[in-house]
Amino acid sequence: MYKYRLLLVLCIFITTEVFGAGDNVPEGARSAAMGGASVALADFWSLQNNQAGMAWQQHLTAGAYYENRFLVKELSLKSAGAVLPVRYGVFGLKVSHFGYEQFNESKFGLAYARKLSERFAVGVQLDYLHTAVGGDYGSHGAITFEIGLLARIDDHLSLGAHVYNPISAQMADYADERIPAAFRLGAAYAFDENLTITAEAEKQSDFDVSIKMGIEYRLIPQLCVRGGIATDPALYSFGFGVLLGNLQIDISSSIHQVLGYSPQVGLIYHFK
Repeated sequence: MYKYRLLLVLCIFITTEVFGAGDNVPEGARSAAMGGASVALADFWSLQNNQAGMAWQQHLTAGAYYENRFLVKELSLKSAGAVLPVRYGVFGLKVSHFGYEQFNESKFGLAYARKLSERFAVGVQLDYLHTAVGGDYGSHGAITFEIGLLARIDDHLSLGAHVYNPISAQMADYADERIPAAFRLGAAYAFDENLTITAEAEKQSDFDVSIKMGIEYRLIPQLCVRGGIATDPALYSFGFGVLLGNLQIDISSSIHQVLGYSPQVGLIYHFK
């Protein structure tokens, strides 16, 4: 019993102090390898990271993502989703789950993105968040939303902005528990088809500003390598991506100086 109580406390501490609450964490092994910098990238996991980036998706695409935080199975994050381009934009649907029986968080999101011009897009997502904790806390849910903007200034420079939960939705009546709002602003620069760098700043309410930076280099059309760093919390990351026809495989790991390794893996399939 003591072991499970200790693990419960560890889950709550890590979720709120290291990653933030309310499941507002970047997803996808590509961005995980790049220090978590994702707000200015237009890829499948824009479904979580900046919905405006979905506007450049051209085909029905589905993906799954798994992260084992600090090699503790009870601190695993599992996520899956799909995006569907239609005549007047792109729809997305996602679900994620973090934790284990005694402490877990789930997120269900319905997203829509649309280009307002060839180089500018906006995206929005409606979220249902659910948290369950063993003992007297029970389970609670909340509804919130997020909105993102992405501008491709030219063929090299992209700027992204994203706001998560600007209303600071209330998760529980107890102590007026609210989910932190989060604001992110960043840029990505593609020197050519092979080399991209990206950086962003994130500010969550009640937390210090976090800076994230990453780099991606494509060795051959089917293989790229990545690396990144972040502050608050201080992380180092690395990984690679492989393209096998319509299937994209991304593998990465981040390293916390105290808590250790967090490996990630992602699969994305494009129905072309």
